[in-house]
Amino acid sequence: MLVPMSAHLIHLVEQAEPALSAFSPGHWQASRGEGKWTLIELLGHLIDSAANNHQRFVRALAQPSLDFPGYDQTAHVSVQHYAAANPAHLITLWANLNLHIAHIITYIPADKTETSCIIDNAPAMSLANLVLDYIAHLEHHLKQLLPAHPLQLSGMPWPPADPNRHWPV
Repeated sequence: MLVPMSAHLIHLVEQAEPALSAFSPGHWQASRGEGKWTLIELLGHLIDSAANNHQRFVRALAQPSLDFPGYDQTAHVSVQHYAAANPAHLITLWANLNLHIAHIITYIPADKTETSCIIDNAPAMSLANLVLDYIAHLEHHLKQLLPAHPLQLSGMPWPPADPNRHWPV
């Protein structure tokens, strides 16, 4: 059931990684506006999202249900000093984390897709919807990182307008 999402995630990485790698160091540090992260910090946020969701997916698969804390994304970006990081290293880390997440998604058994997942005391959602939300969030930020790049996106809205949305791809 989730194999199309896995394939789409792999395709997103294959589209975005070369485009991200083509940015100059100065491009990564450019301001995106008052109070907004630079592009390198935004990429760092996507790494944090991948790391947190990796744990969510694995734990939801290993347990009958998941009750997992949220995370302070601003603090995570700050304490890791993404602004001073090597963009090439972060791109590689981001790509590899997502390829591994795609691998995990491929092997989610049908009987685990409805596993109840509670994140930061929000209403419960199924593991399948948590995966869908992760991909929609990633696409949302890839559009910010690569506004002129013709990415093939799923079209899923983020933030979700409908918590019961379905995978359109």
